[in-house]
Amino acid sequence: MEPRKRSGSLVSLTRGRHYIPVDHPIDKFLGGSAGSLCAPPASDPWADFVQVSSRKKSTGNVFGFKSPAKTNMRRRLVYKNGECNVSHKHIRKVKRHYLADIFTTLIDLKWRWSLIIFVMTFTLTWLLFALLWWIIGLTHGDFNEDRPDDHKPCMDNVYDFPTAFLFSLETQHTIGYGGRAVTSECPGAVIMIMIQSITGVLVQALMTGMIFAKLSRPKKRAETLMFSRNATICLRDGTLCLMFRIGDMRSSHLLEAHVRAMVVRRRVTREGEVLPLDNQDVNFGFDNGTDRLLIIWPVIVIHKIDKDSPFWRMSKVDLERENFELIIVLEGTIESTGMTTQARTSYLPGEILWGHRLERLVTFQKEGGEYQVDYSRFENTVPVNTPSVSAKELAAQHPDSGSSSEEEEFTLLRADSIQTSDTEESDELLIPDGTTAVKMADLTNGR
Repeated sequence: MEPRKRSGSLVSLTRGRHYIPVDHPIDKFLGGSAGSLCAPPASDPWADFVQVSSRKKSTGNVFGFKSPAKTNMRRRLVYKNGECNVSHKHIRKVKRHYLADIFTTLIDLKWRWSLIIFVMTFTLTWLLFALLWWIIGLTHGDFNEDRPDDHKPCMDNVYDFPTAFLFSLETQHTIGYGGRAVTSECPGAVIMIMIQSITGVLVQALMTGMIFAKLSRPKKRAETLMFSRNATICLRDGTLCLMFRIGDMRSSHLLEAHVRAMVVRRRVTREGEVLPLDNQDVNFGFDNGTDRLLIIWPVIVIHKIDKDSPFWRMSKVDLERENFELIIVLEGTIESTGMTTQARTSYLPGEILWGHRLERLVTFQKEGGEYQVDYSRFENTVPVNTPSVSAKELAAQHPDSGSSSEEEEFTLLRADSIQTSDTEESDELLIPDGTTAVKMADLTNGR
């Protein structure tokens, strides 16, 4: 299909690139409704999206810090890998601010620049002090061919600049081969060896600390933390809930792991002020402590859609029309290092599946007597019967659906062992630590 032009803007319908919602704020940039320009066929799975082609990429900023290419025209704030789509422009004296915190600047640099700085720092200090040693020997006449026989040099076995460079290298790193040494003839040489020794210790400490800090950065720990590609909305105990999954690849777990989230969207205040990036917290159980996770196995994080939830008035149709971003932040302490790490991701409305639940991953293996996690099903979802109305409308239709107490619904009974049968579902882990969920009605009936 040929692209159509309008108001100097180019809209392409080529598949396989970046699509934006029809009601996205990019309409303002295009000078009209994106849906009125062109629309994909009805059979197209991307029927609610149009594509805006752009070749503009980020040019980065000072000191080699580069931000991801701005090819995602849906204006995502946080990418799936946790990187933030935010750039800082027109900062006064930005280089001075970066140099004021030189250690953090060096740590944040890419590895290629860090290694270049590492090599150049040592090489320049060797050359600088080699030049100073050569000047000391030159001014004292150590390099003159017609020097008297009783002439005592400032440095033994230093005859020219190459030998002065070797002497500088041996002095800074205390190699001490035994062929070259400072004599007591020149007080300036004694002071110079003190200065180089102190400088060498400082340079080595700074460079070693920089490399160690880059290797042990807690940011890399987030690479082994997994978020499900999609979030889901379905009924859980009669209440609409938003859910997504978190997994940890490592056997060393996060300590005091907790999750928090916020919804970022455009909002207009009563006074008419436009807030393009207004954020509202999403409660994942901060009040009762359910936001704290034990990620021994992949866990499903649940947000109960109640009156305080930003999804309270949102139905399935509203979700398809909304324009927001749900940002998820997972924080915890690394067990092996004791440092705090943070992992981020985000979900757009098109990545939240209404009427689906996440498939179970953990099964109990009778042969080995262990619980097994099948990560091949980590992204899988299962369609379930879910009303299309909002949580507010559902609560109005069933006012007593969420008021039943925990005692009426479930009682947790401690079991000495998990009983399993020949069915596949009974082998799946429902509640950890050997507890099973039993309905109160089953106890009343004597089951």
